[in-house]
This record gives sequence, C-alpha cells and structure tokens, in this order.
Amino acid sequence: MEIAPSRKALTHERIIDTAARAIRRAGFNGVGVADIMKEAGLTHGGFYAHFASRDALLAEALEHAGQQSASRIAKGNATRQARGASPFKALIEGYLSDRHLSGIENGCAVAALASEMPRQSPDVRAAASQRVRSLMALVERSLPAGAVPGSAAAIASQMVGALQLARALGDNTEGKALLAANRSALLAQHDVSPPA
Repeated sequence: MEIAPSRKALTHERIIDTAARAIRRAGFNGVGVADIMKEAGLTHGGFYAHFASRDALLAEALEHAGQQSASRIAKGNATRQARGASPFKALIEGYLSDRHLSGIENGCAVAALASEMPRQSPDVRAAASQRVRSLMALVERSLPAGAVPGSAAAIASQMVGALQLARALGDNTEGKALLAANRSALLAQHDVSPPA
C-alpha cells in the first residue's frame, strides 16, 4: 500500500518545481526567494521550513530541472526511435529542435544556466557539475559503437553551445537555421544509419 505524501512534502515539491522553471527562465540571479514563493502561491515566511538557505534551494532546483529534462529527453527519444531513428539521431533531433529553442523554462538546465554556473556557491556548482556530467553520459549512451573516445564531451559541448547561440539569435528563422546546421553537422559526423 502506497503512503500519500505529506502536505509538507507536496509543498516542498511545489517550491522545487517552481524554482526549477524560474532559474531556467531568469537565471540564478534573476529570481529571489520571495519571487519563487510567490509564484508557488506561498508566503515568503514559509521558506525556511523547507530549506536552510537560498543556495540549498538552488542546488535542489537544479537537480530537479535536470531530472525533468532527462525525463522529457527520454520520452522524446523513445518516440523518435520507435519511428526508426538511431539513439544518436533521436537525441540530436530532440535536443536541437525548434521546440527546445523556445522552451527555455522547461528545457536543459545546462544550456539555460551554463554561463552562470561557475559563479555560484560550492553547493550549487556541485549540482551544476553533476548536470553537465549527466548530459555527457546521455550523449555517451546514444553514440554508435566504435565512436571516437572523448567524443561525447565534444558533442555535448556543441549541443549546448548551439542551443545557447540559437537562443541568442532568437526563436526565429535565424535561430532555427543555426540549430538545423548543427543537427546536420552532428548527424553527418557521428550517426550511423539503422539497419534496413
């Protein structure tokens, strides 16, 4: 028999979910505790019943954002693979998609926050480093057999950089063209066609 989560656990989850979206949308320094609590429909005073500090919230929100992103990627990859895409093609087509370009609030935390990660507290940097490692591991798992050693890190870097540059150009023809060029380049260099 499953035990229903407590009211405190549900509130904690609501705060984390709100913070995970907020940091991807506005950056680590773009949101404060009061903003997150208000967006979650809670009072600022209740924050310390859930977190020891703002950094504790940010670290947990970053982990949650990574889990959300990984879940979305896995679901999209499964759909694309069911249609015949290789695991690598499925990953590249989803990550460098027009939908991901416009979905910063729900997308990859690494792409949304990479430039800010080094300037955070040690706890937040540790959570950020884990997100980067997780992304590289995801790429590694998707690569075809015989891939060049170390290529996962280079590919992950290109994926994140391409998404960041496309977002800098905007959710428009120019940004979408940049993503398309990177999709084509990565697939031409690293993908293998599935057996017929």
